[in-house]
Amino acid sequence: MMTMAVPPMTQGITGSLDLGTFDKVSIDITVVLGTTSMPIHQVLRLGRGAIIELDAGEDDAVSILANNLPVAKGTVVVNGNRIAVEVGELLPRPLDMR
Repeated sequence: MMTMAVPPMTQGITGSLDLGTFDKVSIDITVVLGTTSMPIHQVLRLGRGAIIELDAGEDDAVSILANNLPVAKGTVVVNGNRIAVEVGELLPRPLDMR
């Protein structure tokens, strides 16, 4: 697991947060559509175009993870040939992360 130091927030003259402080912070965002379980021999035989069935339906909520920690739930939105995720619910942060 990667640990990163985040610089302290500073306030400018107007009293707003200086968001430039966050310019160099990177976060891995993962959207989990569903899960499945399969034997390793099947995984090794997967090829291009293989279809893996998941335990979720097309209308089920997706989990949104930030650095492998669940932060929100949402739904998949398709607009033409673009796929996006609409955030529907923010999850409470664990006490040790507040």
